Amino acid sequence: MKLILIIVIGIMFISASLAEVNKPEVIYKYKKYEKFDFEDMVVEGETGSPGDLSVSSRFQRKFSNKLPYRKNFHAEIKKAVERIR
Repeated sequence: MKLILIIVIGIMFISASLAEVNKPEVIYKYKKYEKFDFEDMVVEGETGSPGDLSVSSRFQRKFSNKLPYRKNFHAEIKKAVERIR
């Protein structure tokens, strides 16, 4: 059973490698520069705006800050500087 499996895998590998050898090499070439002339283009249509614009107000919830308020962090900054030295 293992021998058959090895033979099948070998045949698949050989056929895949032969298929890659026969592939033609494709080279893509893109334009290096293209100029668009928008002056000759004409756009026809109508511009319009909605007659009635309505905006409904929504309730905005205010959340409280769960972190305590501190005026300064001088003690922590001094400790950090001392650790660097």
